[in-house]
Amino acid sequence: MKLIVATALALAFVAAPLDETKLGTGVTIEQATPIAAIVKAPAEYVGKTVRVDGVATAVCEMMGCWMAVAESDAKDAATVRLKVEHEGDIVFPMSAKGKKVSAQGVFEAVAAEGEAHDAAMEHAKHDPKASAQFQIKATGAIIR
Repeated sequence: MKLIVATALALAFVAAPLDETKLGTGVTIEQATPIAAIVKAPAEYVGKTVRVDGVATAVCEMMGCWMAVAESDAKDAATVRLKVEHEGDIVFPMSAKGKKVSAQGVFEAVAAEGEAHDAAMEHAKHDPKASAQFQIKATGAIIR
């Protein structure tokens, strides 16, 4: 019996990537929605839970409450912002910049004022083409 448990634990460590960081609930949705599709027709995704895969291009420097994810590391790649509902629920690390990211949450329209709007304005300083009108309310992410 001890041999079975030891073998199972050893396999679990081998199967899990060592350089993977899970934030929040992680990612459970199997199929990613292309970021370009979301950016092209954002109104079609409002209220839907989506998964996006891409590269982290910017992170909130103050509290880690938002992170921008681009479809690729190309300069003109479509980008979407992830924002946590309550600061501290998930803290996106500055070290995520340039790394691959999978994330999920509810795509939403941003109110004209408030915390989400402030995050959108901060993100726009880093990425002038970023949308100040839409974002993903992140529930989980995996950084590789």
